[in-house]
Amino acid sequence: MDGLLLEHHRPDTPPEDADQLVEQLRRQLTQRDVELGSLRRENLELRQQAGYWKSQHSRARERIAELEREIELLCGKNRQLQDQQFGTKSEKQSRSDRSNTLEDFDENEPEPDQPKKPRVVPERRDFRHLPTKTQVVELPEDQRVCPHCGQPRQEMTDTEDSEQLEIEVRAYRRVIRRKRYRRTCTCPDCQTITAPVPPKLIPKSRLGTSVWVEIFLAKYFNHQPIERLLASWKLAGLDLAASTVNMGLERLQPLFTPVYEAIHERNRASAYQRADETRWLVFVEKEGKTGYRWWLWVFLGEDTVVYVLDSRRSHDVPESHFTAGISIILLVDRYSAYQAMKPVKDGLILLAFCWAHVRRDFVRVGKAFPQLKAWAIEWLKWIREAYRCNRRRVSELGTPEFAATDAKLRGIVESMKSRAAEELSDPNLRAPCRKVLASLQKHWVGLTRFVDDPRIPMDNNSSERQLRGPALGRKNYYGSQAEWSGQLAVMLFSIFATLAKWKINPRTWLRWYLDACAEAGGKAPSDVSAFLPWTMSEERRKQLGEAILVEPTEDVLNSS
Repeated sequence: MDGLLLEHHRPDTPPEDADQLVEQLRRQLTQRDVELGSLRRENLELRQQAGYWKSQHSRARERIAELEREIELLCGKNRQLQDQQFGTKSEKQSRSDRSNTLEDFDENEPEPDQPKKPRVVPERRDFRHLPTKTQVVELPEDQRVCPHCGQPRQEMTDTEDSEQLEIEVRAYRRVIRRKRYRRTCTCPDCQTITAPVPPKLIPKSRLGTSVWVEIFLAKYFNHQPIERLLASWKLAGLDLAASTVNMGLERLQPLFTPVYEAIHERNRASAYQRADETRWLVFVEKEGKTGYRWWLWVFLGEDTVVYVLDSRRSHDVPESHFTAGISIILLVDRYSAYQAMKPVKDGLILLAFCWAHVRRDFVRVGKAFPQLKAWAIEWLKWIREAYRCNRRRVSELGTPEFAATDAKLRGIVESMKSRAAEELSDPNLRAPCRKVLASLQKHWVGLTRFVDDPRIPMDNNSSERQLRGPALGRKNYYGSQAEWSGQLAVMLFSIFATLAKWKINPRTWLRWYLDACAEAGGKAPSDVSAFLPWTMSEERRKQLGEAILVEPTEDVLNSS
């Protein structure tokens, strides 16, 4: 029907009679009906096609909008990955460029109602507790006379004194001469006797206790590879084989088991705990496990720190750590394994979540999506205000000012909750914002437990700080080559971290404990309660907090 031109038909000649005219009109009407039906069908078909293409156009617009949102999300994730891979690393960055801070947000901006804190100048350190080695410096003979007349100068009693700090690292052989005593009588049972062998940590080993103290501190306190330590000792004249040290560590590993178990038991009884985990490599083949990635868990009690090494990252590990039937409050990140623990589902363990992780969510959104940076900064200001108010509230605990600060904090938290609900109800809220706020709302109960109990911190940063040392060791010596080596690592990590909480010098404690093990014949003492910080007197802890001072080998050095 395309191009059909409809015109009124006028006959050239008039009809002969009325019947012919009627017949002609009928034919024309019939023809018009056929044409009208065809046009109606064509119109219906075109309307259907128009509706189809309109729907297709609408779907295409929706698909374009969906793809644009997907492209926006992918660009944001790409910026996040670019920042993680090629951005400024935490070991090199300045305070003005921190990976956990947005560019236009000043975390250290002073509070409007608080004066700026004055800069604290550290006091000059006093080293008078160190042993002294005196060096006398004299003039040569030819300079002790007058340059004009040659008369000798008289030595004065006073001196010009100054001091320098020096460290001498030396290895030496301790020659043990056991005296023998023969009889001077004629008694039949009287024989020649010899002085007893001094206690040794490892019988028949040439390595003394001081060597093992240095090895333990180097690897498990300073997180230095054994090979690097032995290389430095070789420069000082002591050449030890790595295999000798490795076999010695394996023999000494059981000595720390009783102390570790005692720390573990005390840690489990803490009413407030924190937990975190990180990867740890153990290069052994384990049935049912692919690869060498294990997990290093850390549990912070009120006065103890316990590390646990396990090949799994499931909820069974933290669940088996806690004592059954004891109610505690556990501060963790949002890892689902903690929420899957049976004591958590039963209500015995109450989870408190970390605000530092929530804050990172907003920082990531602001970094990945520049158009949402202003939104992220507004939320970061709310979180900063909550941190500041909570710090002030904790410092005012037990004072009349506590009530006002506590009310202010509760108002801030309630405002954050209302704002999150209001923004989530907006259908036009961007997907990255909705994801962050949905997570905030999901974990809100655990995130606000600190409001009702000021003893609960707002974040779990202390647990992450406890994992910094092992993470450094993981970079330096990759992990553990055997399961016993991994167990030795978690034992000493736990012991050193617990000693730090009690302000005990790890070198002093380690030398004392290993000497006791040597006295016991190379075994752990039968009762280790005397070596536990919480069973010691305050005076004893103070003594163990001091360093071991080594007397200098010479009293006077003459120099000319």
